Amino acid sequence: MKEIKLSTEVDLEVSDWKIDHQSKIVTLGSCFAEVLGAQLGNYKFDVLNNPLGTIFNPLTICKVLDQALEGKKPNPALFLQNPDQIWLHHDYHSSQWAKGQTELETQLVGESEGIRVFLKEADLLVITLGTAYAYRHRKTNQIVGNCHKLPGDRFVKELLHFDQIIIAFEQLIQKLIPFNRNLRIMLTVSPVRHTRDTLPLNQVSKSTLRLVCHRLTEKYKHVSYFPSYEIMVDELRDYRFYKEDMIHPSEVAETYIFNAFSKAFLHPDSMKFMKEWESIRYSLDHRPLHGFTAGHLKLLKSLWSKLNAISRNLDVSAEMEEVEKRIAEFPGM
Repeated sequence: MKEIKLSTEVDLEVSDWKIDHQSKIVTLGSCFAEVLGAQLGNYKFDVLNNPLGTIFNPLTICKVLDQALEGKKPNPALFLQNPDQIWLHHDYHSSQWAKGQTELETQLVGESEGIRVFLKEADLLVITLGTAYAYRHRKTNQIVGNCHKLPGDRFVKELLHFDQIIIAFEQLIQKLIPFNRNLRIMLTVSPVRHTRDTLPLNQVSKSTLRLVCHRLTEKYKHVSYFPSYEIMVDELRDYRFYKEDMIHPSEVAETYIFNAFSKAFLHPDSMKFMKEWESIRYSLDHRPLHGFTAGHLKLLKSLWSKLNAISRNLDVSAEMEEVEKRIAEFPGM
């Protein structure tokens, strides 16, 4: 009987190093970094998930990481106040805001310090590259991470050159090596398509980023690549795997890509725990149809015992508190 394959599978090599629940992980970059970080966090991995918000272009990613490592303050020339009297900074996402410039600077410095402290003990830094297109702030002649909806004539859109990106990343990697010699770096190209650049130019952009990743993994043994983009455009080559905007991967696609990531990079013990945790989360989401029954009380007590056993190794205090609250609601408890 002839085997039929309905997609072209990406040949994903299983890594010789593994992530487990003792690993500390930092995700940084485009919105896919946030998706991956949230998925890992949902399974109780220790993750610092995209702490500065979405950053799309590689030069700004390198800049904010360099500022964190060196303890530098944000460029004062790139602060701005929008019409709602909210202070923002062109190197950072709009989720980083304050009512005053000094307050925002203090906030950004604090976030950078948090990244530096976490990175010092981290095992893995995941960087997701979104686009090779970037915006240059005319007034300062600086490549920035966010235009914050200011008039387009204040910026120049440009396609970053391969050499620009490589130089920035090599300088960053050379600083990271002595900073944390145990740190591994994983690069990935975001599967989110930037259709505003047009589909042909999106391919030019993604190709540039993919070549950067390839060259860096060739040069540095501790740098690896995860093909999230390739999985999306080859294995999941169907619009049913996109959200309604036809740009972002659907939840099914995100799960599929995460499963591929898990098989390649997660320790078998962690994979086993993840299956157990799915069962626990299912029980946590369960709501009884018949109110305060003895059967439901028994289920809650069993769930608490399982969480209590897990708490010796992982922080499940929020889940235990939720179960205790439900048990306390029973009459006579």
